[in-house]
Formats: sequence, structure tokens, C-alpha cells
Amino acid sequence: MSSLQLKKSDQMTVKTVKPRQSVFLDTNKLKWLPWVIEGTWFKLLKVDMKTGGYSFLLKVDPENDAPVHGHIGAVEGIIIDGEFGYDDDRGPALNYVWEPAGAIHQPDSPGGFTMFAVMHGPLVGYNDDGSIAAVVDGKMMYQMAKDGGEYKHVDVDFPDID
Repeated sequence: MSSLQLKKSDQMTVKTVKPRQSVFLDTNKLKWLPWVIEGTWFKLLKVDMKTGGYSFLLKVDPENDAPVHGHIGAVEGIIIDGEFGYDDDRGPALNYVWEPAGAIHQPDSPGGFTMFAVMHGPLVGYNDDGSIAAVVDGKMMYQMAKDGGEYKHVDVDFPDID
């Protein structure tokens, strides 16, 4: 067992560096916007321009089973309320979820749920024939947030999006 413990000290030689702007975002002030799956809603928090990933809040209506989709990057999140899962592998509120890159699945949520999620890369939606229907990356998420009027807090530079 480690005995290391960080402690506050008045003798510290390393000085703190305060961010130039607030590091907090009141997500209650953002409205829920329709997402790419019927009966789902999102609040975009951040976009990673290197990976195409994004951080967001996701809300899923009750009895809304997701279509089959895949993840180019890993996904991790915390379920805020409700539950979702895959057959008998279920996660209720306050459970942490990790879905590895390359996962292709179809989660269900009988009662609906809300979660905070970090997408470490784009999500891929499929057509019935297995062809790609959509690639939901940070740029697409930013455009949807902008179209919904909830984008000014997201610091990105997409030259082709006014």
C-alpha cells in the first residue's frame, strides 16, 4: 500500500497558475438539443479537434433502444440517472462505463437515462446493409450545437463553419 499523500503547504515553491477564464460551465443554462438518434438529446460541452472526439451530456427517452453503432475511439462516462446496458450487462445511476475503441453494439434503456460522456473519437452509425450512415465527430456535434444556438462556450476553430 502506498504511503504517498499530497499535502497543502505554506512553504510551497511552485506557484499556482490561474486560468484566464472560468473553468466551470453551468450546464443547466444550456438547452437540450435533438441528437442524431430519434428520442435522444444532447448538450455539447467540449470538442477535441485532434481526435474528433467530444464531451457531452446525453439524455435518452424511455423505451428507446439505440440502433447498431460503433466507436472509432473509446467512450467513457458516468450515468447520472436511469440505466442502460447490453442484455444482462447493465449500468444504473452513478456507474462508470468504458466502451473500448472498435466496439459495435446496440444498447437499450427501458426507462431512459442521462449520462455525461467523453467520446475519444467519432461514433459511426450504420445503415441496414452495413454501409456507413453517419460519422458523428466533434465537428458535426459543433455544427448541431451551433444550429441549436448552444455553441458559444465551445472553443474550436473550424474555418469552414461561420
